[in-house]
Amino acid sequence: MADVKRVYTFGNKEAEGNGKMRELLGGKGANLAEMNLIGIPVPPGFTITTEVCAEYYSKGKEAVIEILRPEVERAMKNIENLTGMKFGDKEMPLLVSVRSGARASMPGMMDTILNLGMNDEAVEAVAKRTGNPRFAWDSYRRFVQMYGDVVLGMKPVSKEDQDPFEALIDEQKEKRGITMDTDLTVEDLKELVVAFKNAVKKQTGKDFPTCP
Repeated sequence: MADVKRVYTFGNKEAEGNGKMRELLGGKGANLAEMNLIGIPVPPGFTITTEVCAEYYSKGKEAVIEILRPEVERAMKNIENLTGMKFGDKEMPLLVSVRSGARASMPGMMDTILNLGMNDEAVEAVAKRTGNPRFAWDSYRRFVQMYGDVVLGMKPVSKEDQDPFEALIDEQKEKRGITMDTDLTVEDLKELVVAFKNAVKKQTGKDFPTCP
């Protein structure tokens, strides 16, 4: 199975796939490949094939991770080369978005994690590079919230239950006497990141991961 290609890269107006490969790359993956081929300047990335989903169920999580790891690491290096950034770097950190996809559109089933690669060092680097600490800390807050929801399973149990992270945001706004998320300050966002991590530790029994 070593000769099976499971990861298709795209970026810099080049792509290993194309728009006709929806069955293998899913709708998003095929469209991103096609956009690169016709010259649309979309950020570089890679798509894991839909066949890997079947392998996940037949071989199990750990086996699929080991099978995928070399191809994913090569694909990440390709993104680093194209962007001049490095995943896990303290000065020029590469942040990536992880989006689920399928051969056919599945409304309501698409999970997303933004800003993967963010941690206590990366947030300071992003703040310095952008000159916008609020943007950096809001990006960090959003990452912890999405990772907690999608990866760690910190979702409301029923429709009547409040999202645990949204509850903490509401508490912070009430404490500050504000009603809009946009009114949260840099210090508010820093406090929320700490509160989110504490909530993860309380529910899962483990510290929030800090290594990208």
